[in-house]
Amino acid sequence: MTYHPTRTVVGAMFEFQGAWDAAAPTMAREPHLRPPVHPVLYIKPANTWASDGAAVMLPGDVPEVEVGATLGIAFARAASRVRVEDALDCVAGYVVVNDVTVPHTSLLRPPMKPKCRDGFCPVGEGRAAAGVGDPARLVLRAGINGQVLAQAPLAELRRDVARLIADVSDFMTLAPGDLLLVGVPAGMPRARPGDTMFVEIEGVGRVENPVRREDLA
Repeated sequence: MTYHPTRTVVGAMFEFQGAWDAAAPTMAREPHLRPPVHPVLYIKPANTWASDGAAVMLPGDVPEVEVGATLGIAFARAASRVRVEDALDCVAGYVVVNDVTVPHTSLLRPPMKPKCRDGFCPVGEGRAAAGVGDPARLVLRAGINGQVLAQAPLAELRRDVARLIADVSDFMTLAPGDLLLVGVPAGMPRARPGDTMFVEIEGVGRVENPVRREDLA
């Protein structure tokens, strides 16, 4: 299997049922007044990309971050307006991603500042494909300092992996080198400077990163 260098990382919000339920009251307020019908997407730009083991640096005005356990979908070929039944044929493999986020309460604006700081998207090594089978059987685990503090099966996704690919590719092409993140479950742990946070998925991999304060680096 050929893997391509990262080109674009696209994240999806509210895809886990628990995350949707937590945000539902806000969705009914102005200016939206009703829940979204299509995937709610955002970009993790290149400045956020980091490797396994790289320190995630927090500025002085950020006391803690939320660990963002998620699965990244890598593409073997361009996915454009693919059908649900064909969507997994476009997948080259899967990778563990930590979609690090500054805790915030505003859900009605694009979450650029909380999600797009430098180093806020550690990506695990490799792209697991063989042996994964149905991605719905995978379980995300997140923890701090070696202790698992939260876990969520991908079976809790409101859109499974194939449906998410189909819905997103309906209006944008997902090309080799792109990563599509399936979403972050509710109830993720928070890490402070001095902690080491990790995300793992059995059969896919693990990404682990220390958290440090910028002014002490």
